[in-house]
Amino acid sequence: MRGLATWLPTDRWRLPDTGPIGRVRALWAYRGFVLGMVARDFRSRYLGSVLGTSWAILNPLSQILIYTVVFSQVMRIRLPGLQDTLAYSLYLCAGLLTWSYFIEVVTRSQSVFLEQANLLKKVNFPRVTLPIYVFLSASVNFAIVWGLFLAFLLAVGRWPGWTLLALLPLLVVQQALAVGLGVFLGVFNVFFRDVAQAVGVGLQFWFWLTPIVYPLGAVPEGVQAVIAWNPAFPLVTAYQRIIVEHRWPVWSDLWPAVAAAAVLAVLSDLVFRRLSGAMVDEI
Repeated sequence: MRGLATWLPTDRWRLPDTGPIGRVRALWAYRGFVLGMVARDFRSRYLGSVLGTSWAILNPLSQILIYTVVFSQVMRIRLPGLQDTLAYSLYLCAGLLTWSYFIEVVTRSQSVFLEQANLLKKVNFPRVTLPIYVFLSASVNFAIVWGLFLAFLLAVGRWPGWTLLALLPLLVVQQALAVGLGVFLGVFNVFFRDVAQAVGVGLQFWFWLTPIVYPLGAVPEGVQAVIAWNPAFPLVTAYQRIIVEHRWPVWSDLWPAVAAAAVLAVLSDLVFRRLSGAMVDEI
């Protein structure tokens, strides 16, 4: 706790955590605190291990290689209409790596207020910094994983070219969706502890209702109609389209994800403003 105190600004009492502008100002004033939390979180993942932070590279690299070797060389699974044995491995990696980032932000955000209960009780700081630190920590991991994946694409001659620029707007929508949902669930999880259990079950259904390990055409038309309303579906499909087919996303198909991100942004802001003040007493 003493180490965390050194990251807090001396004039923190002047920056109330109210309203969007107030929260942005507070985040900027507490940027040292947020970045310090991110650095501590990253180090704590590998504390005590011989290789240390090298595991941040070795773990995702082994994951990418396993997917590639098993599905392209051992099982030789092919996507419908494509004879390329590597296509399914790239399809799977693009979907799973994207989904893993989304889920990490959501699941860690939903529990961050409870995990940092002692900090909330003993230190006066804007509560909005907690989900932001979780988001930045997950983003560091995502950047490492995707950096390795892109290096792998370059090494095997599957570089997507200029279509990679489309990843930027997709990433913004994905992050807005994940943070909005994570904060919304995180606040309610403080008051209703069953939220975390229900979300764990719900995310399993959500995963299998998203074409990550299977192409959309592999399921019945009735199920396809349900999947079409899944906000994660157009995002994952767009990533896969860029990586596998080297084609630009169909931007009009992203409206469910954009609409869901906008709605969750409003709801999470409303819930956070209404209930954040009572969280410490409930914890």
